[in-house]
Amino acid sequence: MSAFPVTCRVYLIRSLLAAALLMHVAGPLRAAEPLSLREAQQLAAARSGQLLAQDAATRAAREMAVSAGQLPDPVLKLGIDNLPVTGADRLSLGRDFMTMRRIGLMQELPRAEKRQLKAEGFEREAERAQAQRQMALTSVQQGTAVAWLERYYAQAMRALLQQQLEETRLQEQGANLAFREGRGAQAEVFAARAAQIELEDRLSQIDRQARNASLMLARWIGADASRSLSGEPVWKTMRDKASPDAMLSAGELRQHPRLALSAALVEAAETQARLAQANTRSDWTVEAAYQQRGPAFSNMVSVGVSIPLQWDRNNRQNRDIAAKLAAVDEARANDADTQRAYEAEVRSLLNDWQNGKERVARYTDQMIPVAGQRSAAALTAYRIGKGDLASVLAARREEINTRIQTLSLELETARLWAQLNYLNPDNSIAPGANASASIKGEP
Repeated sequence: MSAFPVTCRVYLIRSLLAAALLMHVAGPLRAAEPLSLREAQQLAAARSGQLLAQDAATRAAREMAVSAGQLPDPVLKLGIDNLPVTGADRLSLGRDFMTMRRIGLMQELPRAEKRQLKAEGFEREAERAQAQRQMALTSVQQGTAVAWLERYYAQAMRALLQQQLEETRLQEQGANLAFREGRGAQAEVFAARAAQIELEDRLSQIDRQARNASLMLARWIGADASRSLSGEPVWKTMRDKASPDAMLSAGELRQHPRLALSAALVEAAETQARLAQANTRSDWTVEAAYQQRGPAFSNMVSVGVSIPLQWDRNNRQNRDIAAKLAAVDEARANDADTQRAYEAEVRSLLNDWQNGKERVARYTDQMIPVAGQRSAAALTAYRIGKGDLASVLAARREEINTRIQTLSLELETARLWAQLNYLNPDNSIAPGANASASIKGEP
């Protein structure tokens, strides 16, 4: 009976040790998992200082909005009135009938409309900060996507060149062997060697591009940029969730952060103009004081009201209103200009993206197959003795160039996709935000 608990304890200890070992091993494995575009953008958003700064600015403005809507703090007033400083009663608090010890309370009473407008002004500041946060998120998502795509295509180009380099090395070995056996010309050996050197140089350039892309990706996500990439770009196969006409509608464009920020500036200027108009009505200040005199005299109470006199309204309040109305006109003009420029920019991006997709399809469906057929024909002619190795190398070089051009064109089009796809940021992959409607597509 006593052996059973011991066996259970041994089994439990072994299980715990195995679990600990598994966790120890799984940690590095988890860290080495491939990096998808979506995860990269999540890491970048969580790491962004701009998002934290704009969140703090939003909180600060909303806290100030609550404070601005309240009455000012009352003022406690203490003093001594009519204290003698000469004669027999000098510095006496109780012998002269005019000497009084005073305690009072003063309260400024700004109009409720003004307090509400001041609070509304800070709410407009919060909206501006939130729009700037969305712009920062747009920059983070676009920058991360472009860096991820550049690294992806650099690796694809490298794999293509590496494959061709291995093939060229075999061709050089074959040409060298044929020359030694008297079946080939030495020029073919030199041609194969020159082709190999050219490919090695291009491979070095691609490695530089890949390192630069990794450095730029590290700018957004830090040490995770060293992980391998997972998934494929989806811009070629994604189905647009909105047509160009729908994307360019006024309602859709107004949701974009740049135009939302411009609209928030207009609303803030309008709020300041309404506040300037409200300031033409003076605020009152009320005051009450209790005054204590000497024992032989009666105590007193004082009550007073202070009202600012706007005796030069034409040069003060009216000028302030005119300035604020001019600021409104400025904000509206800038908003209209921003909207026109932004719409033109989006139309240009859409045009370039559509053209890029058409060119990629042409290269993929027509130019690459033709280059491959030409290369195959040159290789066949060489094998049956009707062609030389130089022609084979030239045909293969042309095919590789066509494939590299296709990948470069895909990268250029993918950059356009990233700019378009994240004009309005994807809040579903932002920290602490809800999903937003836009033309999103992720691996």
